[in-house]
Amino acid sequence: MALFQTREPRKYRRISMYTSERQDRLDRLVRDVKREMGELPSTDIEPDHFKGKFSQFTPRAQRAGEREHRLTWPLALVIIMVLILIWRYIVMGRI
Repeated sequence: MALFQTREPRKYRRISMYTSERQDRLDRLVRDVKREMGELPSTDIEPDHFKGKFSQFTPRAQRAGEREHRLTWPLALVIIMVLILIWRYIVMGRI
């Protein structure tokens, strides 16, 4: 029963408003040295690594990728123009 249970207080997270550039530089230097020694993995970001990852995990995007027949813009414009000509012929009786 939630009525008789006390809530756990939120943990205190200290967010510093001011940054120490010296400390940031030292942290970056330590990370670079550890990365060179092989203790940390490299952080080379390759855009090709992320390409297509979103569509793998969403069913809607997967279905959209599997569709073979897509109405392209040029084809849609041609169809609209033909329909306008047919409508004009019906309304005016001539081309």
